[in-house]
Amino acid sequence: MRKNVMILAANGQIARLVESRVLAEKEFADVTLTLFLRDTSRLQSLQANPRVTLVEGDITDETAVSAAMAGQDLVFVAVVDHDQQNWLTKNVVAAMQTNHVSRVLFTNVLGIYNEVGGEFGRWNFEMIGAGMAPARRSDTLLAGSGLDYTTLRLPWLNDRGIAYTVTTKDQSYNGVSGSRASVADVVLSIIADPTRYSRDSIGMADPATEGQSRPVY
Repeated sequence: MRKNVMILAANGQIARLVESRVLAEKEFADVTLTLFLRDTSRLQSLQANPRVTLVEGDITDETAVSAAMAGQDLVFVAVVDHDQQNWLTKNVVAAMQTNHVSRVLFTNVLGIYNEVGGEFGRWNFEMIGAGMAPARRSDTLLAGSGLDYTTLRLPWLNDRGIAYTVTTKDQSYNGVSGSRASVADVVLSIIADPTRYSRDSIGMADPATEGQSRPVY
């Protein structure tokens, strides 16, 4: 059965890892991709693939997001909403409700529940700074939307191999850093089985980096 997946901010590094694996791996042969980004020429290499639809637009344009979302089964928002008015989250939620699309994976940051302790937790909060408040509001808006959501609380990223432990909202974050490939792997596991981590907020990081005071690159 065909599964339609929409990726917003589709030119991001994690988004591109997801796209590459969806199009290359047999497990995802039934998945079609709608890739929404500001400049479709950045993904021109995918233009000829019959399973890919490129849509040029801005996530802050609710009309454009809603038009592209029609007929989707799952939406992956591959960017964090640091907008002080949270227009990104509000637009995505409104578009999903209008189009009766329920499953959404929404990128966010670690630390929105003060779940990151110690010196690294202090440093993380300081580094994210003014972006923490809108990130927290984004998660609150998502949790109150009635959608079948998963918040993805990303670690500080590196380009190492796949190695991660998933923690849920009521658990301490395990690790300080993780790879982009690991985050993509989590996203792909949910695309493969959309019931995974339903209505939950998850962190994913390399547990070998636990206890570090700064990101591991």
